[in-house]
Amino acid sequence: MEHHHDGKDLTKEAPRSPKTKVGGYVILGRTLDKCRALLWGNIGEYHFDCPLDNMLFGWKKIVGDDFKAAVAEGKNDDEMAKWVDGHGDKVTAEEKQKWSDEMMKVTLYSDPEKRDFFIEETKKLGLDPATTSMFDWLDADDRASY
Repeated sequence: MEHHHDGKDLTKEAPRSPKTKVGGYVILGRTLDKCRALLWGNIGEYHFDCPLDNMLFGWKKIVGDDFKAAVAEGKNDDEMAKWVDGHGDKVTAEEKQKWSDEMMKVTLYSDPEKRDFFIEETKKLGLDPATTSMFDWLDADDRASY
């Protein structure tokens, strides 16, 4: 079945920032852009169901493949936000806000296994690894890629 191409072509432009909220969830907009691009065959260098996506999936207890199947039905952002609300663990608006706030602060600098990688990657972009959040790094990396 031919779907309406409402997604971004990630070979030409970056997905949304992980800071962009959809239905109150950070990460979700970016995940949707990558998932749609995967389905349309233009995901480029990006990865769907990656560790970032799984920060959301893991917290909500939803499975990437189930999410992808719902996106493949052609659901728009609002419909997918409702889908996420209705699957996995039930969370309150307050819990969603608290989780989103926490995610904004996450840094790979505090992860011993990823620290060296993070220092190298942030320095390439002229960022201070000690004060750069994961989301800020991803945004800067996206800007540098296009």
